[in-house]
Amino acid sequence: MKKFITMFLALAMTASMTACGSGSSTGSTTTTEASGTEETESADESTAAETTEAAEGTGSGVEDGVLTVGMECAYAPYNWTQMDDSNGAVPISNVPGSYANGYDVMIAKQICEANGWELEVVSSAWDSLVPAVQSGTIDAAIAGQSMTADRMAEVDMAGPYYYATIVCVTTKESPYASATSIADLAGGKCTAQSGTIWYDSCLPQIEGAEVLSPAETAPSMIMSLETGTVDFICTDMPTAMAAQAKNDDLVILDFSGTDGDFQFASEEERAENVNIGISVRKGNTELLDAMNAVLGDMTEDDFNEIMNEAISVQPEV
Repeated sequence: MKKFITMFLALAMTASMTACGSGSSTGSTTTTEASGTEETESADESTAAETTEAAEGTGSGVEDGVLTVGMECAYAPYNWTQMDDSNGAVPISNVPGSYANGYDVMIAKQICEANGWELEVVSSAWDSLVPAVQSGTIDAAIAGQSMTADRMAEVDMAGPYYYATIVCVTTKESPYASATSIADLAGGKCTAQSGTIWYDSCLPQIEGAEVLSPAETAPSMIMSLETGTVDFICTDMPTAMAAQAKNDDLVILDFSGTDGDFQFASEEERAENVNIGISVRKGNTELLDAMNAVLGDMTEDDFNEIMNEAISVQPEV
């Protein structure tokens, strides 16, 4: 009987140990499989994160060899729209059958030639240019933008690629045609293009002036002067010269270098408001450096020569 009991207990213990071993083995396998699943998921997440990071990285944006540039295509002589490719105009990618030309296009072509890139021009409303750069819809905005502190808080800017004096424009018959300072413009009706220093910072300095609503575009600003809606407008010298080239009834009022000029807190502030730059996305140092390398080899005389060429080939309408 004792031997039977002993054998029974031994068999029971063996069965118990076998069951425990099976349970441990199963538990170990489950844990390993779970761990493997977690590691796989972690690896997948890491790969996805790396892919996203690569897509949102700080590359130049022209890895495909195409520099996509936004501009109004309605801001002569910086840029305009024409219906053929004469004088070196390039197609506007989002307006089939139309072509862009002007100073901005000429500068963009030089940058692309120096870097071996193709140029793609996209037509964009003035207020949409900076958001398009920020979102990566376009690589750069080459559109006659002043290098203001406010703008450079939103984007980085290459340049300057032009130095633009601030002027006013009136007509020969206007009582303001002989003005020698902004003080002589008091009482006049005036406007400028929306979203510019001309409207936001300059016109408010003219005491007693009646500042009307801003014009949406440079052409509409000039039209308001030519139709008599306003007595004078405020803009930069290239825009004024381009308008005068098409209408010799216009008079440019240039107060620069005199006490009667528009005032800024410092020469540094004046410079940031008259220097014209190229907008790129914040942190895109590769594209910024590539552009500055080209612009840095150009002189103010080079810029003026290209601007004069742009003014000479601008279309009549």
